[in-house]
Amino acid sequence: MCLLIFIGTNGETYFNTVALVSCVQNFPKSRGPIVGILKGFAGLSGAILTQIYALIKSPDQASLIFMVAVGPTMVAIALMFIVRPVGGHRQLRLSDQSSFSLIYCVCLVLAAYLMGVMLVEDLVDLNRTIVQILTSILFVLLVLPIGIPLYLTFSSDSRPPEQEALLSKPQNKEQPGSSHDPNEIIFSEVEDEKPADVDLLPASERQKRILQLQSKLAQAAAEGAVRIKRRRGPHRGEDFDLTQALIKADFWLLFWTLLLGSGSGLTVIDNLGQMSESLGYDNTHIFVSMISIWNFLGRVGGGYVSEIVVRDHAYPRPVALAVAQGLMSIGHLFFAMGWPGAMYIGTLLIGLGYGAHWAIIPAAASELFGVKKFGALYNFLTLANPAGSLVFSGLIASYIYDSEAEKQAKERGELIVNSASLLTKLFDTDDALKCTGSICFFLTFMIMSGLCIIALILSLILVRRTKTVYQNLYGKTRA
Repeated sequence: MCLLIFIGTNGETYFNTVALVSCVQNFPKSRGPIVGILKGFAGLSGAILTQIYALIKSPDQASLIFMVAVGPTMVAIALMFIVRPVGGHRQLRLSDQSSFSLIYCVCLVLAAYLMGVMLVEDLVDLNRTIVQILTSILFVLLVLPIGIPLYLTFSSDSRPPEQEALLSKPQNKEQPGSSHDPNEIIFSEVEDEKPADVDLLPASERQKRILQLQSKLAQAAAEGAVRIKRRRGPHRGEDFDLTQALIKADFWLLFWTLLLGSGSGLTVIDNLGQMSESLGYDNTHIFVSMISIWNFLGRVGGGYVSEIVVRDHAYPRPVALAVAQGLMSIGHLFFAMGWPGAMYIGTLLIGLGYGAHWAIIPAAASELFGVKKFGALYNFLTLANPAGSLVFSGLIASYIYDSEAEKQAKERGELIVNSASLLTKLFDTDDALKCTGSICFFLTFMIMSGLCIIALILSLILVRRTKTVYQNLYGKTRA
């Protein structure tokens, strides 16, 4: 089983890497929406496959394993020749905003539909015909986004010639420091010599001042008055490989914010059943379904909101990450207090915040460290996820829960301590210890809340360090 799980989870990583890297390279100017939509559907895929299985289920549960093994493999073989970087476009097309808006609408409808279907199927015993109708509607929602590229392909002939020329015209303004930038050699000098008040100017005036400074430095270098510094590696916003990124503080800030944020979120997901039981809820699976939907909406919403932050305000994308971690900190407090209805509010906040991490951090990493080696960078960052789960859920949460369960068992007279200091249950040695009440997870989620606050502070430090980078990347787009 360990070998099969190892192979299966590594296969999932290949799916994620191929789809994410290809689409980020194809849509470099829409990284937030792209990552949010892809990671959102990855989070929702379990619910989709469950609904498909409900249509073809049989008494033999091996059919589920067979479907999961064969279905994705057939899809991968069929599509592997067309899922690849194809050059993309360097500027935002006129149709991009409306296209992404339509996909966002489909995502919201799909999430609401799946939530409703899961609740209905759980409460009511539906016949096979109704299940077939519900699954058919699901398939229609899934294929709707395919209509966007088909429509744009067939409508391209009807565009006015001047509009077509505008869309196909290469972008003249490259990112500072890119291989096509004629002033690349003096970019580091501009950063060193640039007055502090330049970043406070309007975008158009700021670009004018920077160009003037570049011209002066170029002239001084030509006359020998200024010695051009030798570059010792790429600057932020250019293409890094993994070894170059590992020596950058910004990369480790991203890593630790992901470890603290996603690790605390996984602690909730891993222990959701025990949490709801300890607080007296009977239908624990409802919260599992709810956090899956909120996780999906957090991924889609994180990409959408963070794109507004960078596109409309030219502000660092990690600002949206700090907001998500603030929401998670509040959600952990609700879980710790165990107030009436706290499970519903906490599940909402944790699901949204946890999902937002997976839309914001990959997009931010591609902006700060480039897309050329994005696969290696992204997969190294995802190591933070299992590391956080191992420490926070596997060690901290489980230890505190077991300790509280033992205390309650002693108070009920269910445990004695023998001469070997081993705990032995008096009544039923086969039952595991169970803890009831909010005390079971109080300390755990107070710790998780504190960790999210630390992650929020790290995100704000990253915001401060990368303000200039995002101004260079998106400031002239606003101008």
